[in-house]
Amino acid sequence: MSSHASCIQTLSSILSSVPSSVSSSSSLLHDPTISAEISSLLRHPDSGSGDNNLCRWLYDTFHSPDPDLKLVVLRYVPIIAGVYLTRIALRKSLAGFEAILLALYAHETTARDGQPVSVNVPDLSQPSIYHDPKGSAKTKATELNLAVISPTLEPHGTMRSSRRARIVGVALELYYAKISQMPVSSKIEFCEFCDIWAASQKTEEAKAKKERMIPLPWELLQPSLRILGHCLLGSHNSKELLAAASSAKKSLYHRSLHDIDAKAILATGSLLRIEKMASDPILNVDRTEIDMSNVLSL
Repeated sequence: MSSHASCIQTLSSILSSVPSSVSSSSSLLHDPTISAEISSLLRHPDSGSGDNNLCRWLYDTFHSPDPDLKLVVLRYVPIIAGVYLTRIALRKSLAGFEAILLALYAHETTARDGQPVSVNVPDLSQPSIYHDPKGSAKTKATELNLAVISPTLEPHGTMRSSRRARIVGVALELYYAKISQMPVSSKIEFCEFCDIWAASQKTEEAKAKKERMIPLPWELLQPSLRILGHCLLGSHNSKELLAAASSAKKSLYHRSLHDIDAKAILATGSLLRIEKMASDPILNVDRTEIDMSNVLSL
């Protein structure tokens, strides 16, 4: 029996039903019926415990050698991370969620092999290579600078409060790396949880449950903004996703103002301006496009 067939068979014992049309990893990823039921089960008040069958299935599925099955697990990272972070203050057992998040973290730690995620960027204080005099000697001042996007990962086998943001943040980074393959519904779920995380004032329901405001350190905020950037500016035509991402972006901006976090204010404010530029026809101009009205006809 193939890995995806075995995976679907196990899932059928957890869900109320699995449509007969679901027979591959791709259909498992995109089927709306299965996605809706799994999402509902993950949001259930008793979900996330160490003996939860769905958490066990997600954990085992991610360890499958089939890369397409790993995508199926990544599709639910927004809900797993979202529900997990909102329930931390309730002091409930969330060992099932933590096992999945630690598995994602361990996978990424191994993949990076002790190296940080970095990019080379030019030194903007220096002239570009297209404006340097011909034959000019290359100096250290004009060499590329290394910018670290995600620091080196240290192996962690347990979830502690001091590591929580980093571990969940790495899971979001892994989700972002495959975001082009994620269904729109998964991205909308992420945007909805960003709204919940960013709430700077407790609702009456939250007060009744004695929930605390969720901390949003940079380890969580940076990958969240990268995901939102894709949702706002990516190549899709979903108005629902755009609306959800726009709402989440504004919520995170107001939360950063509430926290008086200069780094977060700069990042969220930049995302606000980029979205405005992208949606404004006057500002969104293709500078490489030739205006035919100014071309002489012979």
